[in-house]
Amino acid sequence: MKKRLNPKNDYLFKRLFGEADSKPLLIGLLNAILRRSDRAAIADLAILDGKLLTKRLVEDKEGVLDIRCETADREQINVEMQVGRYRHMEKRSLFYMGRLLADSIREGEDYSQLKKTICINILDFAFLPLTHFHHSFQLYEDMERQYRLTDLIELHFIECPKFRAGPYRLEDPLHRWLRFLDEWTTPEQLEELIEMDPTIRHAEERLAHLSEDDMTRMLYEAREKAQRDRISFLKDAWEEGRETGWESGKKEGREEGQESAKAEIALHMLREGMDLDTIARLTGLPPQHVRQLAEPK
Repeated sequence: MKKRLNPKNDYLFKRLFGEADSKPLLIGLLNAILRRSDRAAIADLAILDGKLLTKRLVEDKEGVLDIRCETADREQINVEMQVGRYRHMEKRSLFYMGRLLADSIREGEDYSQLKKTICINILDFAFLPLTHFHHSFQLYEDMERQYRLTDLIELHFIECPKFRAGPYRLEDPLHRWLRFLDEWTTPEQLEELIEMDPTIRHAEERLAHLSEDDMTRMLYEAREKAQRDRISFLKDAWEEGRETGWESGKKEGREEGQESAKAEIALHMLREGMDLDTIARLTGLPPQHVRQLAEPK
C-alpha cells in the first residue's frame, strides 16, 4: 500500500479541490471555513481557474497554485494553500484581493456591480501573533467596532500548526477538514472522519485515486522538490548575504552592512531568474534599487 500523499502539497490540493469533478469537495470545505449552513450555505459554484498544470509551472519555486471560484450568489473566492513561509503574507493576500475586486466589474459598469471577494489562506506555519488558528478580517470602524463599512471584502487566515496544538472537536466541520488535510492524521482518525462525514469520505477516495496515478505522483514530487529548493536557496542566500553584510558592516557601519547583505541576496535571486517584484518583496529593497542591480554592468 502506497504512503498517503500530503493533501497540503499545493499541487495536490489544487487537484483535490480545484477541478470540475471535485466541486462538491470545494463546496464542503468552503462552507466549513465560512461557517455557513442551512440557507446561508453555498449550494453551487463555478471553478474559474482552468489553467493547465504543466510540469514547468509545478516546478516553479515562485508559482502560485491557487483555486478561484464564483458562487451562485456572485461571490468570488480565492483559496491558497501555502506551505512555505512568507514574511508579508497579509500584503500578498491584500494584493490578490485588490486585483480580484478590481477585475470583478467590466469597463463601463458602475461600482454597484462589484462582487464580494473572499480570500482564504491556509498556512502550514504560524503567522499571526494571536492565539486561535482561524481569523477573519473585514472593514469595521475603529471606534464603533460593531459597524461594518461593507461586506465586500473578507480575508481569512487558517494556521495549521495552531490547529494541531489545540483541542479537537469532531462535531466541528472545519476541524474535520483540517484533520483530513493533516499529513500526520492516523488511519484510525481518518476512519473516524469518514464514518461521520460523507464528503470527507469522497475526498479521501479522490486522494487515493490521485495517489495511484504515476503522473500525479511525479508532479507531486516535483512540487515538493521545488518547495525544498526554494527554502534551501533563501536560507543559503540569507546566510551568505549576512556574512557579507557583517564584513561590510565592520568597515562602513551596521546600516550599510545590512543594505549590502540585502543586495547580495538580491543578486543571488537575479541569477536564479526570479522576477524583480518578487525580489523587492522578499528583500525589502526598493524596486528601483533591484532594477539597478539587474542592469548589465
